[in-house]
Amino acid sequence: MTEPRLASHMLVAALVRQTFALGDFAAILRKGDENAGAVLLIGRIKGANPRLFERFPSLDKGLEWQEISTQTIDNEEQIPEYLERRTARDPDIWVIELDVAFDERLSGLLASTA
Repeated sequence: MTEPRLASHMLVAALVRQTFALGDFAAILRKGDENAGAVLLIGRIKGANPRLFERFPSLDKGLEWQEISTQTIDNEEQIPEYLERRTARDPDIWVIELDVAFDERLSGLLASTA
């Protein structure tokens, strides 16, 4: 039996609200399907070193955030290229960006919405 999933727009809204409540920055870069669109998340620590995450099914927990790509600030053009390819294949996808003060805060935000 499949467990009910949180609608994509609600997941995105929760992440944005939680991030702002912590005094950090969040932006919705692309809106997708309100109910079933996949969500890609760009996570930054103090504006640097973007990391790309997506939620995937897990064997033991339902859905969990997994890192897709890690890069240094010197090679930042890889993320927009990846996002362009993904959105061409999946027009329902959401893209959000969180810029937080430290890595543990980003990990906490991701864990709270897994």
